[in-house]
Amino acid sequence: MAELVREIIIDARPETVFAFLTDADKHVQWEGTSATIEARPGGTYEVLIAGQHLARGEYVEVVPNERVVHTFGWDMPGNPITPGSTTVTYELIDESGKTRLRMTHSGLPEDAIADHTRGWDHYINRLATVASGGNAGADLPF
Repeated sequence: MAELVREIIIDARPETVFAFLTDADKHVQWEGTSATIEARPGGTYEVLIAGQHLARGEYVEVVPNERVVHTFGWDMPGNPITPGSTTVTYELIDESGKTRLRMTHSGLPEDAIADHTRGWDHYINRLATVASGGNAGADLPF
């Protein structure tokens, strides 16, 4: 299994970025067309990506303004990355009023790295846009 790590500096404080990771209404401003988010250990993570692909998992760890960890997988027949089979970790590091976001997606099959890299690059940039006060537009297939 492989691990994918992406980092970006976001022009917003960690508490602002944290809200976009843990509040369903804010989450769909950067990722998903609908979401059920219960950001507590054992809580539900369910996001309909671009109105087409259902991602599901469970929250493992939630440390306000610092760290969010949830399992992840695709609720799609035949997809080898099943709900809960991988783990996504967001670390929020305060850097003089901005946030260094480090996202790690672990447990991915080697042959899924390229697709997930493209997807995470797309969505992390959208997160940076909305957390810093911009509008990322609708979550459309890319």
